[in-house]
Parts: sequence; structure tokens; C-alpha cells
Amino acid sequence: MSNATPPGWYPDAAAAGTDRWWDGTAWTAHTRPTAAPQAFGPPEPVVTPAPQAFGPPEPVATVPGNGSAASGRSSNRVVALAVAGLVVVGAAVTGAVLLGRDDDGTRPAAGPSASAPSSTAATATPSPSGSPAEDDPKILVDQLNGITLPIPDGWEKPSRTVDQVLTMRTVDSYDCPGSSSDFCYHGTVTSRVASATDITSAEELAEQDIATAADGAYEKNIVGNRIHGGITSHKVLDSGSVSVAGRAGYQLRWRVDTAKGPGGYVQSLVFPSPTGSESLVIVRYAFDAGPDGPPLRLMDTITKGIRPIGDSATSGGAGSSIEH
Repeated sequence: MSNATPPGWYPDAAAAGTDRWWDGTAWTAHTRPTAAPQAFGPPEPVVTPAPQAFGPPEPVATVPGNGSAASGRSSNRVVALAVAGLVVVGAAVTGAVLLGRDDDGTRPAAGPSASAPSSTAATATPSPSGSPAEDDPKILVDQLNGITLPIPDGWEKPSRTVDQVLTMRTVDSYDCPGSSSDFCYHGTVTSRVASATDITSAEELAEQDIATAADGAYEKNIVGNRIHGGITSHKVLDSGSVSVAGRAGYQLRWRVDTAKGPGGYVQSLVFPSPTGSESLVIVRYAFDAGPDGPPLRLMDTITKGIRPIGDSATSGGAGSSIEH
């Protein structure tokens, strides 16, 4: 049995036909229409936890189907009790749950199954709706914003970053010119939802965000180190409207000079999410200047490759043809 429900889209019991984003610790204000059922197999029977006061989905264990008649009867009984909202669960169901748990504590393989009851009620927690494989090394999947980004050759998506935002970056790193104790990367792209702002214009938000993007990449890092010696000047290279994932967005690009090292290029790309409440999405780019930095045209290539989740163009590895 897992101890926490992972971030993802889950059905909102307070609004039929709607999913709500669970960030791993709390419900958020982000919603979207519930995705249509997959055609290749029946959905797993579940009961959605009611989000009164936006309480967390309850972690559960899953009973694997083993093909026996006893297993089928136990699964059907657990689901029936869950739907009826009954508290008392028979000993036969409890036995089925215990037999269904893998020895290593992992969740059993997906299939027709039932959910283990909690100590007070038989409540099942759904899994996030279908999406591209998040372990695909060529695709960066942003579930919250409903988009995928192509990952160029020679880039990676780290499993963990200091600032905890969805990130892809060049595989190769180097000692930062302004702080040899820090590692720098020749190229970094992040995706995040615009928060703590009332701005609804993509152009206005891009113009506000670009300075923050530049400071984060070349002025000071998150712990306050001037890893490039700080920004000495900047120049606007490009600005204008752009279509992203079928939405009208806006991009603003700067060239920044730094006290140490070759400086670089930063870009703020802002557009409405193609799903749910269409909250504004911010994609930030930071490319080192000089011969070791990625070609500037790669910014445009990545932007053109951003797709809504579920777009057929994301299948087969969207970044496989994007060279560094």
C-alpha cells in the first residue's frame, strides 16, 4: 500500500464530467473536462473521493485478478461495498486484499480489480487519466498544463531539480564561470503554470516574466550564488505573437551579457493551456552564448514541437528528429 497519492488529474465528485488536479499534497483550482474512456479496454471500477474541503484522495492497495472464481467474487464484492458506501467489509475481502499485495510492496499489474478498504470505509482512489508515457526520453510531459515538449538529442529530463519545476536540460554540465562549486548547463527549458498573478494577457505576462527568467538563469541561482558573475546588460532580440499547441501565445527573447563567461539567451514563452481552465503557461528558455551553447534556432524548434497531450504527433518520440 502506498503512503501518498501521486500528483495527477482525478475525477471531481463535486462536478460531474470534470477532473481536478491533485498536486501531491492538496487539491488545486485547475480543472478540465474528463477524458473519454480508452477504447482498448474497460476502465477500472472506482469510487471517486468527494472533495469536500478538498481533502486528499486516499492511498489504496489493489487486488490483482488471478483468474480464479474466488478472486472474481471478492473483487465484485469490494466494488459493490464501495459504491454502496458500506463500512463493514467481510473477512473474505480482507483475505483477498492480503493475498493480492506484492511481496516487494509494489502496486500489482493493472487489470479488473478491486480496491482495499480503509479502516472506516471502502473508498477507492482512481489513477490519473491516460497520457503519454512519462518515461519516454524524447518527451517531457506536463500533466498539469496538458502539454508535451520534445526533448532534443543530447538533452535529458532530470528526475529532481533544486527549484522543483518541470525541466529538461543538456546532458553535459560544466563548472560555472562565477562559482566553481556550482554546475551549469549549456541549455535549460522549464514549464510552469503562471501563479500568484492576475494577468490574463500572454503578452503582458511575458514582458513581466522575462526579467525573472534572466535573473534565474544568469544573475543568481536559487541559493543566491552569482554563477555567471551577474548580468551586466541585456538586449531585446525578438518579441511577438506565436501559435503554441493550438493557442495564441506571445514570446520575448533577450540576449544577456554577464560579468563572467559568454552570457546567454533567455526567452519567456506564454500561452493558454490547451486543457481545463486554460490557465497561462510559462515556458522559459536559457541557452548559453558562445560555441558550446545550443543553436538559437533550437528555441523555435522546441516551441513548434509543443503539443496538447493526446495529440497524435507526440507518439513515437516527438524529439527523435530534433538534433542538438
